[in-house]
Amino acid sequence: MWDPDLRKLRVLRELDERGTVAAVAAALHLAPSAVSQQLTALGRELGVRLTEPVGRRLRLTSAARIVLRHAEALFREVELLEAELAAHQGGELGEVAVAGFATTLSALILPAVARLRETRPGLRTTLAEVDPPESFAMLLRGETDVVISAEASPPHASAEDPRLHRVPLCADRFDVALPVGHRLAGAPLLRLADLAEEKWIFAATGMCHDIGVIACTAAGFTPRSAHAIGDWAATLSAVGLGLGVSLVPRLTRPAAQPGVVLRALAGEAPRRYLFAAVRAGSQGAPDVAVVLEALRSVAAAVAAESRLLGDAA
Repeated sequence: MWDPDLRKLRVLRELDERGTVAAVAAALHLAPSAVSQQLTALGRELGVRLTEPVGRRLRLTSAARIVLRHAEALFREVELLEAELAAHQGGELGEVAVAGFATTLSALILPAVARLRETRPGLRTTLAEVDPPESFAMLLRGETDVVISAEASPPHASAEDPRLHRVPLCADRFDVALPVGHRLAGAPLLRLADLAEEKWIFAATGMCHDIGVIACTAAGFTPRSAHAIGDWAATLSAVGLGLGVSLVPRLTRPAAQPGVVLRALAGEAPRRYLFAAVRAGSQGAPDVAVVLEALRSVAAAVAAESRLLGDAA
């Protein structure tokens, strides 16, 4: 009977995700020769060939796909085992690592940690600012326990990764950032279409860039992109200097700067949807569960405050 070695199975999973032995070695902090040895040993133990060369890369065989499918079930069972053992022991002590992108650190993660220091002083939380997709790679490697991320539309169960358990947190509405002296800064109602002739400052790449462009297109115009800036504080500085206008997530409000007016849009404003993700099965562990509950509580407060701001924000 084969005795599963989860470390070798994780190496195989990394190869599936990263495509090269060198990339797997870098991700797992191993020598490339050690990665090759682990894969060879796993294939020998199972009596199948797991990889085949394609040019300078390795491709997984159909047998490897079967192994990976069952490996994911093993990983989930291990997470469930650890969760049940932690629950059995009471879950008062522990350590949970949380990773999220910059905006979520100040708006969600740090307030949640502050609550936990009062309610669960024996629980240690470690934080890391990491953007997806690397944060999800860390989660699957076991280098972090909770990831905070966002997506452009409400989640659909059919699109979820079975390796992960997701917890919806809140919708983050986008407001318009205008220079203080802008002609529409004090308008009673502001619609996106009113800004069709403006120069726009968008995020450099990624979801927030796409949300902004799609929202403008849906409003009936193609925005003139004048600048691409990846930092929200820098974006607001550029708006304050009169270099353009921008769509800014409401969670960035603490970073608002002098010279900038943040206005809510009339009607249905663009949004992004924040969620927490953990490895499937680990959500039942008491230490992970209390972190998720703290994040949900903070997110609910953020959502309530956002609703109070209303369209007159």
